[in-house]
Amino acid sequence: MIGLIGLGVMGWRIGANLANDKKLDIVWDRNEEKRKEFAKKYNVKEAKTPQELVQSSDIIISMLADDNAVNSVISPLVQLMKGKILIDMSTISPSLSVTLANKIKENGGVMYDAPVIGTSVFVEQKKITVLVGGPKEHFDKVKDLLSSTSSNIVYMGDNGFGLYSKLVNNLLLGAYAVALAEAYNFGIKSGLDKDKVAKVLMELSSAKSPTSEIKTPKMVSGDYSTQFATKHMRKDLEIIQREAQNLKVITPMSSLALQFYRMAEALGYSESDYISVIEIFKKLSPS
Repeated sequence: MIGLIGLGVMGWRIGANLANDKKLDIVWDRNEEKRKEFAKKYNVKEAKTPQELVQSSDIIISMLADDNAVNSVISPLVQLMKGKILIDMSTISPSLSVTLANKIKENGGVMYDAPVIGTSVFVEQKKITVLVGGPKEHFDKVKDLLSSTSSNIVYMGDNGFGLYSKLVNNLLLGAYAVALAEAYNFGIKSGLDKDKVAKVLMELSSAKSPTSEIKTPKMVSGDYSTQFATKHMRKDLEIIQREAQNLKVITPMSSLALQFYRMAEALGYSESDYISVIEIFKKLSPS
């Protein structure tokens, strides 16, 4: 039996891919209406509590919002994990993940941190990358299961290293998106046609990337429908700042980028896609 905890933007889509491949049996989410809707749509069982889900499952996947959510949901379950595998796909502090992994190990279970690279669009296309940290022993099981939702599943090392790898990615991504927004705003303020600026960023620039190809059209249209929320980018950059302090590493670019995402949240873009950070540049640049 395979269970899924968490039916947010990413969790729902990951669950859908698993269910469509007959690799999901039971789900739980804090939102009763949401879990009932998913269970009915994908013909899986609905757990009334996380404890019920764990007791019914051999492998548990979790995709939760942040440290607080993971700690509050997973910590009470560690004593139920004997003989079970937990694959936590949340992006959280590596230190918290390692602590939980050790507690689960003490209770006879195994935990993997398995955060993803890619937005909800990539999940729907089954093109996310999963970065896995944990014992090599059961990695093949993890890889086989997650192949239903991912095109690239990479073993990064011991517990915590999947998360450190994800933070490396999001440090670059967070700073890159702010630079992308800055470049776009600079271009349109110079008088260039917005479509010409978009062409440079998406096609002609030596710094073009999948991110510029996906996010530039959203800046052009002002469509900030959420693929990855501003609040989550801000949260990840805050984790990076804490980890950098612990490691005694300077992170000036991500520190500056963090301030822009905080400003975007203050303007009401917390739930919007993180490329809504362009609005900061618009508001601070006189017409």
